Amino acid sequence: MSAPLLEVENLRVRFPTPTGPVDVVRGISFTLGRERLGIVGESGSGKSMTGRSILRLIRPPGEVTADRLRFEGRDLLDIPERDMRKVRGARISMIMQDPKFSLNPVMTVGQQIGEALAVHERLPRRQIRTRVLEMLEAVQIRDPERVFGLYPHEVSGGMGQRVMIAMMLIPEPSILIADEPTSALDVSVQGEVLRLMNDLISRKGMGLIFISHDLHLVSQFCDRILVMYRGRNVEECAAGDLDKATHPYTRGLLASVPRMNETRDELPVLERGDWENS
Repeated sequence: MSAPLLEVENLRVRFPTPTGPVDVVRGISFTLGRERLGIVGESGSGKSMTGRSILRLIRPPGEVTADRLRFEGRDLLDIPERDMRKVRGARISMIMQDPKFSLNPVMTVGQQIGEALAVHERLPRRQIRTRVLEMLEAVQIRDPERVFGLYPHEVSGGMGQRVMIAMMLIPEPSILIADEPTSALDVSVQGEVLRLMNDLISRKGMGLIFISHDLHLVSQFCDRILVMYRGRNVEECAAGDLDKATHPYTRGLLASVPRMNETRDELPVLERGDWENS
């Protein structure tokens, strides 16, 4: 069995407040291989903070600690910031929520994707342009030459999503962290983006951390699921076994999801119990 790409043990993210420090991620642990790992939970459960802390994007006064945070055997908390910049993008990429709005409005699509490549590889300008056009084609953009020269406000939401995916994948990272990458898209475009991500991840043998609040989507798309509540992981299971989950929080989330053949007069409210503060 091959070693995992990422090992996370007892990860904590803490912020100071007027009433004392608050842990927004409370001792989460997991490993990631060349697979699709879904992280689900309510808003505020610590999903995005987990993804950002892996890339050391939590800035002071925030504090990140872990017993182990290793990528390909290397301790991410110990390496200097200068070396960490070489990891971000080149080895681990992250698609932020609403990716289109993470694009620079005064740079063309081609310039931004090219910059993501040029930061990590010294290549002639002509070769960078060729690689960018190839990546735009790989993310199923029909007219790469035209889109290359467009600005972010000139592309649709679905195309902006694909541009961001192209930017994150062009350095060919080992891990892609996707934070709600399809939440702002309609169902048809969402399906296209997921098929695209799945194809690229499968062909390149990458690991994926797919952060979402959509239980049905994650169960269909991922291999494993980690359920987070109030900064900690309360359950982990194979995606196909999500309907067999046993933790009260996971059962409550599943029960609150509307069904196609809905017969209930009201959707149940998630019941909080003794497990909440455990």
